[in-house]
Amino acid sequence: MSYTIRDVLHDELDAVLSLNEASTPAVNSLSIEKMRWFADNATYFRVCVDGDVLGAFLIGMRPGTGYDSPNYAWFCQNYDDFGYIDRVAVAINARRHGLATRLYDDFRSTLPATVGVMTCEVNLKPPNESSMIFHRRLGFRQVGTQATEGGAKQVALLEKKL
Repeated sequence: MSYTIRDVLHDELDAVLSLNEASTPAVNSLSIEKMRWFADNATYFRVCVDGDVLGAFLIGMRPGTGYDSPNYAWFCQNYDDFGYIDRVAVAINARRHGLATRLYDDFRSTLPATVGVMTCEVNLKPPNESSMIFHRRLGFRQVGTQATEGGAKQVALLEKKL
């Protein structure tokens, strides 16, 4: 398959939401309203597509967006500037084609040269070991932990120096 990366279109948000929901609990569940909010407010919201087949998406943020995530808020409190990866999801039939890596590289290429770090979080509870391996391979390191959802979840807060 030959995937291209491009900005998300509003008329494909239902398909993106379906991919998001199929990827839980690795990513949090969302409403279509929140997905629309991301489409209108995220610094970066791009998809990997092969024709009309959605293979993956990534949503990235910068400081100052008003996003209400406790993990994003942690990075806002601890960093002056950063590129925050809120979520990435890859369709089952598109895995092992390097789409997530391509999206991370593309997000990085959109950040101003003055941004010195990319950040994200990975679930520790429930564990997402494959994501931790992926992020370590890309050069991310853990800089903190945070409990969310009343302790039902715990995340590793990660950074990658650019």
